[in-house]
Amino acid sequence: MPPQIQLSQSEGPVNEATRVARLLAIDDPEVLSEVQLAHCVSSGLPSKSALGLSEVLGKRWVVGSIIPEASLRRARKSDKPLSRELSERLYEIGRVVDALRLAYHGNKDAIDGFLHRPHVLLEGDTPFDLARSSSAGAQAVLNLIRRAEAGVAV
Repeated sequence: MPPQIQLSQSEGPVNEATRVARLLAIDDPEVLSEVQLAHCVSSGLPSKSALGLSEVLGKRWVVGSIIPEASLRRARKSDKPLSRELSERLYEIGRVVDALRLAYHGNKDAIDGFLHRPHVLLEGDTPFDLARSSSAGAQAVLNLIRRAEAGVAV
């Protein structure tokens, strides 16, 4: 059986903002609104957010690829939040990973396969590379996932 990314019992009915907040290791709220999550991201996510995302993607896909190792080390050492730019990068990838966890029912192999294989509808880019390139890239990947969930051939 393929490895599964554990989804907590409470992850099913909660909103996207709460699922993404939990994925990014933001203090585990009962329910977090989109506005509250936006404030968390704009004021800087805690450095542990990178580690939370690493638990799903693997450290090599987060540290160095999404967030520079030196920046993460500085934030952890000074116990300060990540910059707004780095927080937004983590948030955008977190949204993509959240959508994939739902679409693939937590199947880590399927998620990894989708993220790291070039896709013709993304002009040959891998979903991971496009999603980490910009918020527009992450939105393009999210749109592809949603079309697939809706039954549109992708």
